[in-house]
Amino acid sequence: MLRRIVLDTSVLVGLRSRSGASHVVLRLVASRRLVPLATPPLFLEYEEVLKRPEHQLAHRLTLEQIDELMAELAALIEPVEVHFLWRPQVRDPKDEMVLEAAVNGQAQALITHNVSDFVAAGERFSIKVLRPQELVQRMKR
Repeated sequence: MLRRIVLDTSVLVGLRSRSGASHVVLRLVASRRLVPLATPPLFLEYEEVLKRPEHQLAHRLTLEQIDELMAELAALIEPVEVHFLWRPQVRDPKDEMVLEAAVNGQAQALITHNVSDFVAAGERFSIKVLRPQELVQRMKR
């Protein structure tokens, strides 16, 4: 069973829909059925992305609510130290920190809406790269 995961920022942006798979994944994290892993830079990226005006318009969370969400997420995250850098492994340099958290944290899966960005590197490091809905389906088994 998959338990140790790294969330791409695209999953957190999925807060826009309360009925979407990204929201279900975050509820699985909140219920401690999944252990999210993150490096400090990745965690800061989550916060920065959620606070962008275009995302705030979509998810309708206030800055205070985002801060509360981040505090709750911080309490659930297993921190990862980056001991090795393997750059470049993915097309988008901003995605490197997501992959590094997964590799250094020995994640079983990297959860993203942008599977094609990570699939080759996932195979290289034996990390499953799944869309949120694929993870939800696996968790139901």
